[in-house]
Amino acid sequence: MALEKLGENLYLYPGSPSTMIKTGEKTVIIDPGNGSKRHKELRRELRKIGLEINYMLATHAHADHIAIAPKLDKPLFIHRYEFSIAETPLNRELLTFGSKAPKGFLVYQFPSEVRVHAVFDWSDELFGLRTLELPGHSPGMTGFLDEENAVLYAGDSFFGERVIESVGLPYLIEPNLFKESIKRLMNYTEEGVLLIPSHGRRVRGEKALNLLEFNLKRVEAGESRILELLKTPRSVSELSYFLAKSFDAKITPQTLALNQVPIRAIIADLYNRDLIEPVIEEDLKWKAKP
Repeated sequence: MALEKLGENLYLYPGSPSTMIKTGEKTVIIDPGNGSKRHKELRRELRKIGLEINYMLATHAHADHIAIAPKLDKPLFIHRYEFSIAETPLNRELLTFGSKAPKGFLVYQFPSEVRVHAVFDWSDELFGLRTLELPGHSPGMTGFLDEENAVLYAGDSFFGERVIESVGLPYLIEPNLFKESIKRLMNYTEEGVLLIPSHGRRVRGEKALNLLEFNLKRVEAGESRILELLKTPRSVSELSYFLAKSFDAKITPQTLALNQVPIRAIIADLYNRDLIEPVIEEDLKWKAKP
């Protein structure tokens, strides 16, 4: 794959996740990504235009976004909420799996520590980019806005349709924050900004609004289907299976395990809204209130 030019001093290296590159006095890459050859590929493509990587930024600390950071060996900046997640392998597994994960079970497990050299807050200016508050998928999920080029690298604050349809639910840890972030992105779309998700095609205008609406409606559909399913008491693992089936998602052990994270987040919200209650029927189950 080759670099794609997005604007003045701005490039994208496609992948899952894609990597955005901002050049100028210093060259900074956003979400270096993962893969045994990716660090070599990024260096090779940048050298073709006479550049070397100086700094790295990360939208968040999930393993697929930062796995090659140690191989690139450049200073990494990340939101302060994500600091400890990036630095310790166990914390990365806690965020994605809920505990220590079985060896080899998660696609992007890796044992290396990822040293973070600096933390930032939302609305900080870094290397010609403004950091945006887009939590919900992870605690410190951050977008990077290039105002000069009207381009917003949005990380995993929303997903392409194919990604969502393959798993059923967008991965999130707090549904209301996820939905609020989608609505913020809609505002940028209405201003003509190009949106780039980490996993999926870049979108602008009506296509962007439609995709954001798809993300929003899928979370809302998940909430309503969970309430419907809970007319019969069910455990979180049972909900994961029946919900995946209802969305025609690919049913694998990994999908069912990972979907339990957003399902638990939705369960917490429904409970806080006094719509469901816990019951014990040979397991901890949840039941919709009449």
